Amino acid sequence: MILLDSNTIIYFASPGFADHRREYSSFDLAASAVSRIEVLGYHSLEQDKEKDFENYFASILVLEITSEVVERAIWLRQQRKMGLGDAVVAATALVHKLTLATRNTRDFKWITSLSLVDPFEDTAPSQD
Repeated sequence: MILLDSNTIIYFASPGFADHRREYSSFDLAASAVSRIEVLGYHSLEQDKEKDFENYFASILVLEITSEVVERAIWLRQQRKMGLGDAVVAATALVHKLTLATRNTRDFKWITSLSLVDPFEDTAPSQD
């Protein structure tokens, strides 16, 4: 299973990234609840895009922010300056032992136990 970062969800929804979206369509995909908040909570989100994103979130597993995720996010933020959203997304991937697909791999590379892939630069990970 692959955890999609907010930026990846936004890119996958764009018509110019149909090939990337298709490449990942064979995977079991998930998102953190914080990504749902980030994407759908954008203040200038147009209604038609909101519906598209709602449908997309309905088609993948949205993982809730559990107490274990909270504790791991706290630990991550204690290690290095990190935004709250990134900490919760990374913690979600770590707790559930998922690969994180993100355009911003540089923000997460310091977390050595986190498996990362940039779906716009790297080939899709193997499905073991």
